[in-house]
Amino acid sequence: MFFLKELPSQQMVGTYAKDYGADPAHISSALVMMRRASLLIRSLDAYFAAHGLSQLRFLVLIVIDREPDRTSLTPNEIAQRIDVSKPVMTRTLQSLHKDGLITVSDNPSDGRSKDAALTPEGRQRLQDTLPGYFSLLSEAMTQPSAAAG
Repeated sequence: MFFLKELPSQQMVGTYAKDYGADPAHISSALVMMRRASLLIRSLDAYFAAHGLSQLRFLVLIVIDREPDRTSLTPNEIAQRIDVSKPVMTRTLQSLHKDGLITVSDNPSDGRSKDAALTPEGRQRLQDTLPGYFSLLSEAMTQPSAAAG
């Protein structure tokens, strides 16, 4: 998260950038980008919470669903596609399973592995969440940069 509500003035950025050999325009652009991203993440977090999800739980559902030729993935495959540790992934999968959004079953080709698949409720939760998710992303990209402060 980027917690700074008011971005520094161009003069301040220029002074610091000059002292450290950086391009003030690049620094200002990066600060605006970080502020806008932080506001978007906050909006998404609130949106996901209203749908009984978190960003991570939503991403797990999306990662499982986006495989066109498969209906399930192993926990390891999911972890490789999402930037979290294996213990965090394990807890997230357990939580999704407990809430009835995924099933976890033995992998038929590897007895040591499991498969995670969306349940009908998980697929519906994803479908119910996607329209607002895309709306928030679209809205964030159409807002002028000045709205970032």
